Amino acid sequence: MNKVPMTVGGEQRLREELEQLKSEARPTVIAAIAEAREHGDLKENAEYHAAREQQGFIEGRIQEIEGKLSNAQVIDVTKLPKTGKVIFGVTVELLNLDTDEEVTYRIVGEDEADIKQRRISVTSPIARALIGKEEGEVVLVRTPGGEVEYEITGVEHI
Repeated sequence: MNKVPMTVGGEQRLREELEQLKSEARPTVIAAIAEAREHGDLKENAEYHAAREQQGFIEGRIQEIEGKLSNAQVIDVTKLPKTGKVIFGVTVELLNLDTDEEVTYRIVGEDEADIKQRRISVTSPIARALIGKEEGEVVLVRTPGGEVEYEITGVEHI
């Protein structure tokens, strides 16, 4: 299987979620199943079926996270040389040449992307257009809403 790029922070968040699922959510749902079993007939016991369904979701998420972590290639951008080039993990400052609006994005793995936090996936149209470019370059980004020209005004390794 291919390695999936991930930032140090993204790996940490996944490990914390995995720990929470294993140490809190799993025991809670097991206790709920045991309690529902005590209520008698399992065929018509809605609490039992709901708890079993919840257990399925938890176990599925645990397997999903463990799979992602086993295939993760964790990249610590702070340890890479600062070249002014846009690479995975950097924070990029952009100037929209059409609207003079400045935006800042951090290029992260697919699972870490959150546009509200200004973290964009390495596979997004903006990130794909920026990767490999250097500070000061003008980049044409093809988005679903049309083409947008950005100037790369800064590249930070944070």
